[in-house]
Amino acid sequence: MEYKDYYKELGVEKTATEAEIKKAYRKLVRKYHPDVSKEADADKRTKALNEAYGVLGDAEKRAAYDELGRNQGAQGQPFRPPPDWGSGYESSGADDSDFFADLFAHVGGRRRAGGSFQMQGEDSHAAITIDLHDSYQGAKRHIVMRVPEADARGHVVTRERTLEVTIPKGVTEGQQLRMKGQGHPGSGGAPAGDLYLEIRFQPDVRYKVEGRDVFETVPVTPWEAALGGEIAVPTPSGTVAVSVPPNSQTGRKLRLKGRGIPAAQPGDLYLLLEVVLPPANDDKARELYATMAREMAFNPRQKLGG
Repeated sequence: MEYKDYYKELGVEKTATEAEIKKAYRKLVRKYHPDVSKEADADKRTKALNEAYGVLGDAEKRAAYDELGRNQGAQGQPFRPPPDWGSGYESSGADDSDFFADLFAHVGGRRRAGGSFQMQGEDSHAAITIDLHDSYQGAKRHIVMRVPEADARGHVVTRERTLEVTIPKGVTEGQQLRMKGQGHPGSGGAPAGDLYLEIRFQPDVRYKVEGRDVFETVPVTPWEAALGGEIAVPTPSGTVAVSVPPNSQTGRKLRLKGRGIPAAQPGDLYLLLEVVLPPANDDKARELYATMAREMAFNPRQKLGG
């Protein structure tokens, strides 16, 4: 069989901690997942990453792999484990050409009646994009996933499956939703792994999100900004009556406490005022602007010496 360097596959040192290995795996599997990657070999690379993490992410398998690795050759070179390695374990009878199955199908698994081997499936990762309103209200979404798997001849193929996902109220960007048993299938009748969906927000020119705080740009008229008054503002949680202080300028920030993304300690909603001038596109509008120019002693460039 050929030796496979799982540390090289994940881009980590042999001295890497469990947390470092997990972090490297999650980063790479998100990068090469078929749903988001444009790489031609994304399916193949994802399969290789799952195989590598299946060993290095398990303490018992990693210890056995490291022990064997002391006498290994280079990546892709012929390699044969010691004759007595694995004594006392139940072999799965896997094809000897598959390095992973040949060395580890029996490590970390469990026997079942009849001597066949069981191993729980690997976890899988994907991303799901939602609207900000979904985080405020909660929602149900149907997603179509492309899942790489090996066919009967060992070739990697992609199949589609549709899942219904419940978006809980209060999710934040970057948060992961766990779907139990929706990961890669197990072997020998063992349960499947879990699917972790990373939350992403659909870009929206109206909103900017930082953690649980939400920032919304609100257009106001010159007279609303100058004179102040109450205006109605549509927000992710519904329309709110807001008091604009007199003499407000573009960029003024109004805080609505607790109206950010909901939680036990909800975030805040910040309204960023933007003064919008009416167009001077008719005689009446031009006359009003001319009157203001004559009667108002206002020079916005005074501080610049203009």
